Amino acid sequence: MNKATLLLNLQDIATIPIANIMIKVFHIISHFDVGGAERVALNIAHSASPDIEYHVVELLRAHGPFTARFLSELRQHDITYHRGMVPDVHFHYLFERLAALTFPLWFIFLFLRHRPQVIHTHTEMPDLGVYTFFRLFPWLLKRCRVVRTIHNTRLWTGMQATGRRVEAFFQQHHCNVAISESTRQCYQKVYGEQPPIIYNGVEQVAQKPYAGLAKDKTNILFAGRYSAQKGITVLVEVIKRLAHNSRYRFYLFGSGEEQTLVERELSGLPTVTLSGPLYGISAYLGSFDYLFMPSLFEGLPLMAIEAGMAATPTIINDAPGLRETLPKNWCLKVENNSIDHYLQLFTKLMPTADSHALGREAQCFAEQRFGLRQMQTAYEARYHLLVSDLKA
Repeated sequence: MNKATLLLNLQDIATIPIANIMIKVFHIISHFDVGGAERVALNIAHSASPDIEYHVVELLRAHGPFTARFLSELRQHDITYHRGMVPDVHFHYLFERLAALTFPLWFIFLFLRHRPQVIHTHTEMPDLGVYTFFRLFPWLLKRCRVVRTIHNTRLWTGMQATGRRVEAFFQQHHCNVAISESTRQCYQKVYGEQPPIIYNGVEQVAQKPYAGLAKDKTNILFAGRYSAQKGITVLVEVIKRLAHNSRYRFYLFGSGEEQTLVERELSGLPTVTLSGPLYGISAYLGSFDYLFMPSLFEGLPLMAIEAGMAATPTIINDAPGLRETLPKNWCLKVENNSIDHYLQLFTKLMPTADSHALGREAQCFAEQRFGLRQMQTAYEARYHLLVSDLKA
C-alpha cells in the first residue's frame, strides 16, 4: 500500500459518525513516573464524571522506580492507559525528541481505534508529538479538539524555532490553558497570547506519620529535583549556616543534576538527613513542621499546595508561580532568595511562631483556590464546550 492510499483510507475512516454517548479524552504525558504535569493529568482523569471516559497516553516508556506505582494507581482508578514506544533514556534530549517525532506513526492507530473527541497534552515533548500528529493528519481536527495545559514559565529551551511553530498551531486552534498567573504572564510576554487560567487542583490525602523524625526538633522538609531552578545553592548555604543550631533538623528527599553538590556539602552534617525521592510523599507532609522551597521560579508547584492541604506551612522565595500558592501577606516569604532573610526567619521569627496557626491559614487558602473538583469541573466544562462545537 503506497502513502497516498494509506492517507486516503485514514481520511475515510475519520469521517464515520461518532456516536453521541461518551466523550473520550486522551491525556498525553511524558512518561509514567513522578512529575508535576503527570500528577495533574492523573488528577483530572480521577474524575468520576459518568459522561467522560479518560485515557492516559505515555510518550516515553518509563522504567523508573515509581513507574509500577503509577501504573497501579491508573488501574486502581480504572483509567485506560497506553504505553510509549521509545524508551525513556536521558541523553541530551535525543530520545525525547525522537519519541515526539515518531509519536504519530503509532498513535494514529490508537486514535482510529478509540476515536477521542479531545486530546489534552502536557509539557513540551507531548506538545511537539501532538503538533506533529496533526500536521501529518490535519483532517482529524474535524473530529477532535485539543486542550494544551501550559505548566512552565519557560518553554522550548534550545528549541525556540520549533517552539514558535508549535505555539502558532496551539494559538490558531485556541488550545491553551495556563495553570497560574505566572505562567500566563510569561507566555504572553514571549508568545503574545493571554490564555485562560485553570489552577491545578490537589486532592486532600490522608496523612500518616513519617518514621524517624526527631521528636525534640523542628523538622524541615525539602522534596524535589536538585536543580538550579529549585534554588539548591541557596538551600545548601542556608542549611550550612544553621548547622550549629540545635533547634532544626533538615530532611532532603531528591535527586538531580546538583546531587553531587548537595551530598558533598551536606552529607556530613549532623542536622541533615539525605534520601532519594519518596513516592507518595504527599501522605507524609503533615508529619513535618515546615516545608522549605527556595525555588527561583515555578509554574505552580504542587508540593507547596499539597503541603497547604496537609496544614504544613511553607517557607518560600517570593518567586513567580510559587507566591501564588500562599496568601499574599504570607510571613514566611523571602524576597530575591535572600540568605540573610532566610536566616532571620529561622533564628528570630520561627522560634516564636505558631506553626499550627500558620498551617491552618495555608490549608484554608489551598482548599479555597486549589480544590481537586474545581479543576476537574473547569476542564470538563471546556471539554463539553469543545465537543459541542464539533457537533454544531
